[in-house]
Formats: sequence, structure tokens, C-alpha cells
Amino acid sequence: MSHTLGIRQAQKQKTRQAFLDAALALLEEQSLSSLGLREVTRAVGVAPTAFYRHFRSTADLGVALVDEALGSLHPMVRTTVSTTGDSEERITRAVRLIADHVAAHPAHVRFIARERHGGVQPVREAIRDQLARFAEEVKTELAKDPEAEGWNDDDLLMLAHLYVDQMLITASLFLEAQEAPAEERERVTQRALRQLRLITIGRSHWLG
Repeated sequence: MSHTLGIRQAQKQKTRQAFLDAALALLEEQSLSSLGLREVTRAVGVAPTAFYRHFRSTADLGVALVDEALGSLHPMVRTTVSTTGDSEERITRAVRLIADHVAAHPAHVRFIARERHGGVQPVREAIRDQLARFAEEVKTELAKDPEAEGWNDDDLLMLAHLYVDQMLITASLFLEAQEAPAEERERVTQRALRQLRLITIGRSHWLG
């Protein structure tokens, strides 16, 4: 019996992932608010009723995509602001990690960039909540740095939000430059490095 249940659970998870993959592919060319349930089920090759065994609505599907796109990134985001190395090493590491992630998961990055201010409220809220979690985690890492001495929690959180926002901007820039010539991608890299350096310089003078 348990073996049968295991097979059914695995099949259910496989079908659920097929919905997520199909939706993500369809969302390359449109927003979630315009995505039809029948479009998704047609792409998966199942009846429309099968959709409701996994999601309550396309908004619910979108929230699951947010979790897939951002939920696994928390260790990476913490790594980008880790206190390991000097400030230049940290900045270079952050830009490299972001560039690598965009290259590996462009559809997820495009989905978040589009839906962050999109027309589906539960998805906007899910993205906002994930970004708030990132900011709290970045704040925790920043507080470990000797340079954080004298900073209060509100200012550390403000700085954390600046870094998180800049990571999103950098990811969007790399996404736009994916098909560009190598020299354009290098310009994007240098711009991202300079923007992070600017935040770092401002940080060092904040208490002055």
C-alpha cells in the first residue's frame, strides 16, 4: 500500500511540476494576468479539471512559481553579502553569482521582473514577502561585519533593502544583455560593479 501511495505521490508531484514548467514557458511572452487556465492544461496535455487537483487558480500557480524562482535563492543572497573577503572581493563575488544565476534561470528572472509590479495581487505580495525575507537575511549578515558597529537595526535594514534592490536591478541588466555582444555584457558587468561600489562607499560614510 505504501509503495502504491509513493508512486501516486511521485506522479502527482511530476504533474504539478509539469504545470509550473508549462506556465513558465508560456509566461516568456505574456503576463500572468493574461494567462488562461486552458492554455496551461493544453500545454501539459491534461483536462482542465486536472488543474484544480494542484492549484486553486492561476494566481495560486503564480505564487508557486514565485516560491520556485526565489525560495531557493536565500543561501545565494546571503553569500553575496557574506563578510568573507574585503569589500571589492564581496562586490565581485556578488556580481558573478548574479550573472551565473541569470544565465542558468533566465525564465525565472524574467517572470519575477515582470510580475513584481504586475496585475496579480497575490503574486505581487508573494514577491514582496520573499524580498522582505532577503532583506532580513542580508541585514543579519551585515550586522556581523565590524563596519556595522554603531548602526541601528532600522539603518541596517535600509542598507539591506538597498543591496537587495540592486541585486534585482543587476539581474535585470544581465537578462537584457543575454543576447548582446560580449563587449555589451562586459559594460553591464562594469556598471553593476560600480553601482555596488557606490552603495559601499556611502555605507562607509553613513555614520560620519
